[in-house]
Amino acid sequence: MVTSSFPTFVAVFALITLQVGTEDSFIAAVYEHAVILPNRTKTPVSQEDALNLMNKNIDILERAIKQAAEQGARIIVTPEDALYGWEFTRETIFPYLEDIPDPQVNWIPCQDSHRFGHTPVQARLSCLAKNNSIYVLANLGDKKPCNSRHSTCPPNGYFQYNTNVVYNPEGKLVARYHKYHLYSEPQFDVPEKPELVTFNTTFGRFGIFTCFDILFYDPAVTLVKDFHVDTILFPTAWMNVLPLLTAIEFHSAWAMGMGVNLLAANIHRVSLNMTGSGIYTPNGSKVYHYDMKTESGKLLLSDVDSHPLSSLAPPTAVNWSAYATTIKPFPVQKSTFRGFISRDGFNFTELFENAGNLTVCQKELCCHLSYRMLQKEENEVYVLGAFTGLHGRRRREYWQVCTMLKCKTTNLTTCGQPVETASTRFEMFSLSGTFGTKYVFPEVLLTEIHLSPGKFENSFSSRNCPKVGLNIHLMKLLHPWEKDKKC
Repeated sequence: MVTSSFPTFVAVFALITLQVGTEDSFIAAVYEHAVILPNRTKTPVSQEDALNLMNKNIDILERAIKQAAEQGARIIVTPEDALYGWEFTRETIFPYLEDIPDPQVNWIPCQDSHRFGHTPVQARLSCLAKNNSIYVLANLGDKKPCNSRHSTCPPNGYFQYNTNVVYNPEGKLVARYHKYHLYSEPQFDVPEKPELVTFNTTFGRFGIFTCFDILFYDPAVTLVKDFHVDTILFPTAWMNVLPLLTAIEFHSAWAMGMGVNLLAANIHRVSLNMTGSGIYTPNGSKVYHYDMKTESGKLLLSDVDSHPLSSLAPPTAVNWSAYATTIKPFPVQKSTFRGFISRDGFNFTELFENAGNLTVCQKELCCHLSYRMLQKEENEVYVLGAFTGLHGRRRREYWQVCTMLKCKTTNLTTCGQPVETASTRFEMFSLSGTFGTKYVFPEVLLTEIHLSPGKFENSFSSRNCPKVGLNIHLMKLLHPWEKDKKC
């Protein structure tokens, strides 16, 4: 269960080990990068021009890496697409790609840059890690030759992958990950299957995935559940979409729901609503950055536990299985109405009174709400909503959502539209749902796009598979994986 007292808020939302090393904590860094974009992405450039652009971006990353290392950071994460941007075709991205080998080859590009062909970008990244004695994660493009006669080989004779690389403080390549869940990226290919990439350090076990991957069971949940990682490295080029998919709200919730650290580095591009980086832990955000007013990058640093699961206080003893079967739903409201968040059709019911108990259902999902407002603003309307089904235009992710949010205006047809500010204050808010998964991610988003300053608690038992996954204050609940991925 969760108990709390909260200030003004806009929307709240939760999407539904083995220890390695000897150090109890470490300083982590993420860098939100305002990428220098190419002049053109629809016609090819020379390999020399491509390298010149990437070096301009690496010049900026280098300053961030050096600054992080000087402040004691052991590892730094830089964003997806940070070296060259996006909106390429397969042909126009090709000059930016290098052949990135399997880390098992035992390679330090800084010392042997020509071992795998022309690899100046990998050599420079390796040297940045080595010269600053820090782990560096960067995102770039990998090209792998294939037999053009084979049915799966692309016409140009190469597979092209959106790729993360990690170099250790000696400059050695220790991890390579090919993004599996692409989002509008025709320039890249999908690997044959999701890759589950981990590496060990003296300050914990790390896993890697990229951007859209976080919405799927594989590789995201599997890395934590089966490979017992302590920290996820997460480069992203995330476009914020209120009320459900703003970077800082979802990423902080994922870390809390999965019980791991998440080092999230986003691109900074205000014109595309791209901002929101942070260092998140199971106990909440250590530090985060959300800036839609300037065009500048931002370095974030924080000390985090090396093994967060072992450092967590034991959860409150709650027999969730018994609770789920004995809970008596509040009276289902007769005034339920249909509304949309993006393309998803929710069942909503309005919070008419200053305090109360409500239930709203959709199919097998019922969302139960208890709340108490300090004072209800006359010009603000709040609703409780439930959604279960395939999400959005793509219809690739199965979601279950319980949400309490502010409508854009007092007209109920605006419920679910983006809202950034609110004035109503809640003394208490508790939300639970009959979810079909134990992976429930709690989140609170306050007015003007701020995270809750640690004023709520989330207690649950991972040993059970309860129908009521969580009781929470000021939260939405979302389960974004395939419907058959149930416990």
